[in-house]
Amino acid sequence: GGAAVADVLFGDYNPGGKLPVTFYKSSDQLADIEDYSMQGRTYRYLPDTEVLFPFGFGLSYTKFEIGEAKVSKTSLFQGESLFLTIPVTNSGERFGTEIVQVYVRKLNDEKGAPIKNLKGFDRVDLAAGATSEMLIGLPPTSFEFFDRKAVAMVVAPGKYEVLYGNSSIEKELKKVTIEIK
Repeated sequence: GGAAVADVLFGDYNPGGKLPVTFYKSSDQLADIEDYSMQGRTYRYLPDTEVLFPFGFGLSYTKFEIGEAKVSKTSLFQGESLFLTIPVTNSGERFGTEIVQVYVRKLNDEKGAPIKNLKGFDRVDLAAGATSEMLIGLPPTSFEFFDRKAVAMVVAPGKYEVLYGNSSIEKELKKVTIEIK
């Protein structure tokens, strides 16, 4: 284990992992322990606020640029999948691994749907200066949200935002709006 840590610290190995949790700046950012709502508890319900390390955050010894996604359709019928083709470029000077994350948000939801949900991701290894097109598919279940009346997960007609980037930081995510009929 010590040799592996030394390889990362001395730059012999370029890390590519991402955080599975959010690290808050202060416990003041958390709701009262007796408040059982999810508001502010996970990246899914965390308003655009500054945290120490967001869900999906990771470090690397190189830099990546995520380009504009091409979507298979901007209007879907219930039961159809959505495919995103996302260009990723290693703009740094070293080989590295990037993980592109795709989130879904239901727009104009008044029933308390999460602010965003991680629904897809993919990992790509790139040499310095190289570009790759990632194809990330979102099956119909990616657009399901809990319906309190039906007491079930349902895909409701309406507009959705598909957000993508290298962490859950709202201001750094790129967006595509789609409609489900």
